[in-house]
Amino acid sequence: MKKVILISIIGIVFLGTLCGCVENQTSSNNSKNSENSAAGGDTITILCGAGLMKPMNELVKNFEEKTGAKVHVHYGGSAELFGVLSTTGGDVFIPGAYKYTKDAMDRGLVLNDTVKNITYHVPTIAVPKGNPKNIKSLNDLTKPGVKIVIGDPKACAIGKVAKNLFEKNHIWKNISKNKNIIMETPTANQLLIYIATNQADAAIIWEDMTTWAQSKGKIDVIEIPKNENIIKTIPTAVAAKSKNPKLAKEFNDYISSDEAKTIWKKWGFEPCN
Repeated sequence: MKKVILISIIGIVFLGTLCGCVENQTSSNNSKNSENSAAGGDTITILCGAGLMKPMNELVKNFEEKTGAKVHVHYGGSAELFGVLSTTGGDVFIPGAYKYTKDAMDRGLVLNDTVKNITYHVPTIAVPKGNPKNIKSLNDLTKPGVKIVIGDPKACAIGKVAKNLFEKNHIWKNISKNKNIIMETPTANQLLIYIATNQADAAIIWEDMTTWAQSKGKIDVIEIPKNENIIKTIPTAVAAKSKNPKLAKEFNDYISSDEAKTIWKKWGFEPCN
């Protein structure tokens, strides 16, 4: 009887030891799997120009699949994004023009050594399908009765560019005199709605927006000659007060990588070299 009890005790101890080994091995494997996931469970917030929404949505999805991280994106006008960066903050700053990144660098809001030029932003003239007002150039925007929509120069990059384009080509005075501008929108995306729904005769938009589904069969495009145009560069940078700088830098590098360039091109952008 004593032998039976002793054997039972030894068996229980052996099983307990075996279970402990299995548990430790499982814990070790789980730890290794967690380490292999570059950013599992981590989160970052991207402050991104609204005009970049199409390619950025695809880039974010790819990055999340690669890393296991969660990426929140705040889309808006460049001026609004700069305000968010200055107050509540974020992890990566991607405005619609370099001017806003330069301002952020001057104020110490981004890490200067993380600034990268991603792609170019090319302004163009968009008109409703069929071009009812027969607009062929910037000068045609000065004609009386032509209804123009532009971005708000104080709110978004495309608005500031539009005004600068009119001033550069000496047509701002006539456009103002004839009261051709009927609306200034806070974001670039809203400009497309005005043209696609025939609420305006012309708008200055980014060239890449002409590839969007909302544009198909609803607008015509008039290119602006390079000597008349103002082509902008879109940069990206890690916020100085990022709560997750390692992951932010990884995302910053990814959206300027060779893989990312194919996505920018897909959506009508011309990537920087």
